[in-house]
Amino acid sequence: MITYDYYRIFYYVALYRSFTKAAEILGNNQPNITRCMNNLENELECKLFIRSNRGVTLTPEGERLLSHVSIAYEHLQYGEQEIKRDKSLESGRITIGASETVLPLLLLKKLENFHEEYPNVHLKISSHSTPHVISSLEDGLVDFAVVTTPVAIKKPLYKISLHSFREILIGGSKYKFLTDRPYHLAELVEYPFVSLGKHTATRELYIQYFLNHNLSFKPDMEAATANQILPLIIHNLGIGFYPEELASNAIKEKKVYPIHLADPFPQRHICLIMDKSKPLSIAVQKFVSKLQEK
Repeated sequence: MITYDYYRIFYYVALYRSFTKAAEILGNNQPNITRCMNNLENELECKLFIRSNRGVTLTPEGERLLSHVSIAYEHLQYGEQEIKRDKSLESGRITIGASETVLPLLLLKKLENFHEEYPNVHLKISSHSTPHVISSLEDGLVDFAVVTTPVAIKKPLYKISLHSFREILIGGSKYKFLTDRPYHLAELVEYPFVSLGKHTATRELYIQYFLNHNLSFKPDMEAATANQILPLIIHNLGIGFYPEELASNAIKEKKVYPIHLADPFPQRHICLIMDKSKPLSIAVQKFVSKLQEK
């Protein structure tokens, strides 16, 4: 049976037209190289080399074999080099599914640090609502997902909590008078609310929060994306919930004002979601490891 090593040896003997040179390149000895090539010729039942004092010449059969072996061996070499580059993170590709809020809260800084350390790894971010991101992960369109709770998943998906954050209720200058004391939720339902649209995990969380207080959540204005919420509140189109970390600058600049609740909004989490059934590339493994660092 012909082994891969025979073809590898044949490639180098044919390339350098020398058994001695091939032995040197391969870290072997000439008698062993000669024996392997004799075996290959016996297996193929034809002469591949013409030996002379001036070196080695390929027979027509040897030339034809070399044309095929060269292609195969060069592909193998390229594959080995690609794996080595991936191991050293000199190349690679990472596709991340992320809900919008996680980008400014956590992911952007992690991406910046990773890109600075491994600039040759290609990063692709797909930002959508949490349900859409989870669907993309299930369909194999992204390597992993980073989303905010609440998030509904089923096996083989699993989640790891990365970061906790708190949402606060804020209003623009028109609603500054609501900062005088803590308010019960029931006292605020008469005011217009700004919220994300339907079919988002965040909207479902607000609905459940209001239901827990025997109230219904009916926002007066719906935003298409999370980053639209703050500008709408700043321009007095309603009051709304927003991550405290992301609202801090607007609060300092007195563009918005925190409205304190007697019943604080439940803490939320940013979670890493992965699929146990799918292997991760070296680059993805490294980024996931960095993502979990505090």
